[in-house]
Amino acid sequence: MIAFVSGKVAGVTLTSAVVEVGGVGLELHCTPNTLATLGLGDPVNLPTSMIVREESLTLFGFLDDDEKSVFEMLLTASGVGPKIAQAMLAVHSPDELRRAVTTEDVKALTKVPGIGQKGAQRIILELKDRIGAPTGGSAVRVAAPGSTEAPWRGQVHAGLVGLGWSAKEAEKAVDNIAPQAETQDQPDVGALLRSALRSLSKA
Repeated sequence: MIAFVSGKVAGVTLTSAVVEVGGVGLELHCTPNTLATLGLGDPVNLPTSMIVREESLTLFGFLDDDEKSVFEMLLTASGVGPKIAQAMLAVHSPDELRRAVTTEDVKALTKVPGIGQKGAQRIILELKDRIGAPTGGSAVRVAAPGSTEAPWRGQVHAGLVGLGWSAKEAEKAVDNIAPQAETQDQPDVGALLRSALRSLSKA
């Protein structure tokens, strides 16, 4: 298994980053919060988790070991696959997830696309005694440097749909953050995506 990847950032999209390691580009699927800390050419050392399937090997990259450990813990719950676990970390920080599970906050968990009330209750039942209490730490949220040439609306919409929201929900969230984008000469797509995620989690 690949425990971490150390190299230079060769590319960043709304859902993944490519890290060059020894002349090879490794694609890591990451949450928007993790991607927002990465800049092209930056040296990085990202904890990773490899998901092995018959037809694929997929690497997931994380901001720190805490995010990685919560991701892997979530995967032990029935019905939680990598996509849902990643969506949970896109909506909530590791400590927010610990708090939601240990306090049996079903409403907080159902804010994640793909998790209904029964699914949330099952996650709480299976993880409450294992996920641990909130650590009091908080991940650093840094706006992604630079901008993209593509229209920000299409990129944010595609990012939200990729994380599991419906096209209609994504469109509404994009409309909600439009005033924020209009104040920027060069819209920061990473920051706008995070704003859209917050908008959806409050809905």
